[in-house]
Amino acid sequence: MVKKISIGIIGIQGAISEHINSIKYVLKKNNIPGNVFIIKNKDEIKKIDGLLIPGGESTTISKIMDKSKIFNQIMKRIDNDDLPIMGTCAGCVLLSTKISDNNEGIKPLSAIQMQVKRNAFGRQKDSFETNITINGLSAPYKAIFIRAPIIEKIWGKCELLSKIDNKIVMARQNNYLAITFHPELTEDIRIHKYFLDMILRSN
Repeated sequence: MVKKISIGIIGIQGAISEHINSIKYVLKKNNIPGNVFIIKNKDEIKKIDGLLIPGGESTTISKIMDKSKIFNQIMKRIDNDDLPIMGTCAGCVLLSTKISDNNEGIKPLSAIQMQVKRNAFGRQKDSFETNITINGLSAPYKAIFIRAPIIEKIWGKCELLSKIDNKIVMARQNNYLAITFHPELTEDIRIHKYFLDMILRSN
C-alpha cells in the first residue's frame, strides 16, 4: 500500500490556491493518497513529506518566514536532507545560496548551489509566455514568466534542467527544485508530477 503523503505550501504570497489545485489533481490522477495544506506554523514543517514555496515578493516571504521561525525549521529539515522542496519564482530565489544585489536582507535557504538575480526579465509589464525544453520531459513546456528571476550561475551538485538562450530558468540539486517561472498558472501538470515523483522517491 502506498504511504499517504503530506505536502505543505508556504501561504504568505503567490498563486497558492493554483498550486494546491495542481498538486491535488496530480495526486488524484495518479491514485496516490495524500493531502495538501497551507503551512501556518513552524511545527507543521516537522510533519510534511514535501514543501512548496510559491512566488510573491521574496523580501516579504523571507522576513515572515524568519519572524515565524518557519525558516529555522526548514533549515533543520535541509540539514537532515529529508524534505524535498520546490520553489517557484520567489521560492526559487529563497532556495539559492547567493542572491545578486541583495540589499534588502533576504535570507536564502542555501539549499541549491546557485546564484540568482531577482526580476531579471523585467517588471510586470514584461511578463511573457514561451515554450522551453526541460530535461526529463519529452515535449516542450509552455512557461509563464512574471517578474521572473534568472539563475545566473550554478556550481557543485546543482544540475541545469532548462534555459532560455543562456539564461538558466530551472535547476535541481538532490531533493530541491528551483523554477523561475509559474507552473501553477498552466494546465500542464508535468512539473508538479515531477516534484511529486521526487517526494515519493525520498520516502
